Formats: sequence, structure tokens, C-alpha cells
Amino acid sequence: MALDLNSRPRNLWGDAARRFSRNLLAMISLAFVLLLVFLALFANVLAPEGYDYQQYDKTWLFPSLEHPMGTDPFGRDILTRVIYGARISLAIGFISNFIALAIGLPYGAAAAWYGGAVDFVLIRIIEIINSVPNLLLGILIISVLGPGFRNVLFVFAVTGWMGIARLVRGQFLSLREQDYVLAATCIGVPNYRIIIRHLLPNTLSPIIVSVTLGIPGAILGESGLSFLGIGINPPLPSWGRMLNDYLSAIQSHWYLAFFPGLMIALAMYAFTLMGDGLQDALDPTK
Repeated sequence: MALDLNSRPRNLWGDAARRFSRNLLAMISLAFVLLLVFLALFANVLAPEGYDYQQYDKTWLFPSLEHPMGTDPFGRDILTRVIYGARISLAIGFISNFIALAIGLPYGAAAAWYGGAVDFVLIRIIEIINSVPNLLLGILIISVLGPGFRNVLFVFAVTGWMGIARLVRGQFLSLREQDYVLAATCIGVPNYRIIIRHLLPNTLSPIIVSVTLGIPGAILGESGLSFLGIGINPPLPSWGRMLNDYLSAIQSHWYLAFFPGLMIALAMYAFTLMGDGLQDALDPTK
């Protein structure tokens, strides 16, 4: 068989992209997530009247061509509020997970690399915090700080970093025993260079998957807190906040709670399928 000298060398990320592109469900999920991001970024353009624009002559309207998702008791367009709700819900999901990553990554790396007493103390701290259920801890924090966008972000940053720290610690513990890491240590390569140039790149795949799957968890968690009335402050809309606001009218005007609930379900499903696709694509054994 002739050797193709012009062919490009294969690498993990290129192979992962090809495997991901062949996963139909993952690609559809990615397209839906990108659509949600587009709605969130350009909400002001797509719905220029704003999420709190009221038309008192158009209250309690069922879905129609003029208002595809109907209007609420104050004459506010539900579609507009759903679009702006995407901005809030996605911001909670993305920002809280990036904050959790910024905390959990160095925390787990320090625990694994230094080991001994450092690892013991850091892991015991995680275990103590984990002994309190996340929902209860979130309610406690909100009760002290009060509801609002920033405080909800703080809740999910506090409760989300521990899973990433455990993941990074486990990956680093297995990688630090590899021959190339031992060789770098023997020749005097500084610790930070070993971590950044050798350990961290080989840990990126599970980290990316973990963050992708953590985003829908934060969206659902925010929806739960807002549904309980201790999340996002009105009139700022999030999908969970809308469910809480319209629950009392669900029997007579089903559409008020149906559409924000549907968006939560679709977003959860899309991010989960995309995360599963990334997990399969980044698996070097496949």
C-alpha cells in the first residue's frame, strides 16, 4: 500500500471533531444550543420592546399569529419573555460553571500534585461541604444573601466546583505516575511547567465534558430556586421565574407555564446529548 506523504498527521482534537460530526443527535443538540445562545445574545434586537413591556388591552391572550406564545395577565408577550429568559438561564449555566472551573481546577491539581497532608486537608474540606445537600446549601446561602442574579451565580459556583476538583484530582493522580512526568521531574522541570504543559492538556477532555454536562444542571438548579421564589428577582425573567409567576393560572391558561417549562426541558435535553456526544468523541479508545 502506497504511503500518502501529503496526508496531515491525525490528532486527538481532529479525530474528536470528526467523530462528533458523525453523531446526528449531538449535532442537532449543538445546533439548538447555538440557537439558544443566539437568542440570548441578540434578545434586544429580536424583541426590542423589552421583557416588561405591558399592553393592558392585550391581556390573557392565547397563542396566535400576533403573539405565538400568548400574553400574560399584564399584557406582556410570552415569546419576548422566553427569549430574555434564555439570556438569564444560559448566563447562570455558563458563568457559574466557568467560575466553578476556575476554583476546582487549581484546587484539585494542588491536592493531587502535593499529596500527603495537603491532599488530606483539601479532600476533607470537600467532604464536609458535600455532607450538606446542594439544594439545602443553596437555600441557606440565598436566605442569608437574598435572591438575585449575582447571589444565584454564587450558589452554583460554591456547589459546583467540588465535582470538578475531584475529577481533576483523580486525573492528575493517574497521570503523575506516567514515565514522561517522572522523567520531567528527574531532570528538574519546575512543578508549574509539568502541570501546565503535561498534566493539564491530558485532563482537558474529561473537564470539557464535565463543564458541558454541568451547564444544564445549573439551569435546572436556577429554575428550581426561582420556582421556589428565591432565585431571580422579578420582573427579570428566567424560565424558572416564569414558571413560578404563572403556576397559579396553569389550569385556565396552560400556555403561560407550558412554554418556559418546554424551554427548560429542551435545553436540558440538548446539553445532555451534546455532552454525551463530546464524551464519545473525546474517548481515544473509540
